[in-house]
Amino acid sequence: MAWIPGGMMAGMGEMKERMLAGELYHAGDPEIVADEERCMLLVEQYNATGVVEHERRTALLRELLAGFGEGTVIRPPVRFDRGYQTTVGDRTFVNYGAVILDVGRVTIGDDVQIGPNLQILTPTHPMEPEIRRTGLEAAAPITIGHTAWLGGGVIVCAGVTIGEETVIGAGSVVTRDVPARVFAAGNPCRVIRAL
Repeated sequence: MAWIPGGMMAGMGEMKERMLAGELYHAGDPEIVADEERCMLLVEQYNATGVVEHERRTALLRELLAGFGEGTVIRPPVRFDRGYQTTVGDRTFVNYGAVILDVGRVTIGDDVQIGPNLQILTPTHPMEPEIRRTGLEAAAPITIGHTAWLGGGVIVCAGVTIGEETVIGAGSVVTRDVPARVFAAGNPCRVIRAL
């Protein structure tokens, strides 16, 4: 199989198709494992770059991600599961220690500010232990709207959309959608007030 523009693979197998569709898939599928290994190699190279290697960092992120906007900064270290499932808009800033488990699609808008140690977690696992034991899992997409600000240590769970211009307080665990132009915080995260 060969990589084609946009980071997708030509001739993908059934398990990868299921994964991309948000259906149950087996994480041990050889094609999916190969994707992870490719991602890990690129992330390892990215995390090893020096502080002034801006062009190299940009080139690596453009190879790794589905989309990487102009003027965007992602400070290493960072972790991704796939890379090709993540799009980051223009002028966005992601601080140190981000973990983006992008089994499902991750879309981060323009002008987003993200504090250190963010976790974006698209994977889900079946509630029934019998199914979990088979190694099947799924994922749900996450969207972070333009000009949102997520404080340090925020965790965003599978299937969540955070609205434009919304502020999420440090340490919050976002388990459901948050509307635009609000301040929300807590575990679980809840709207505190309108902005």
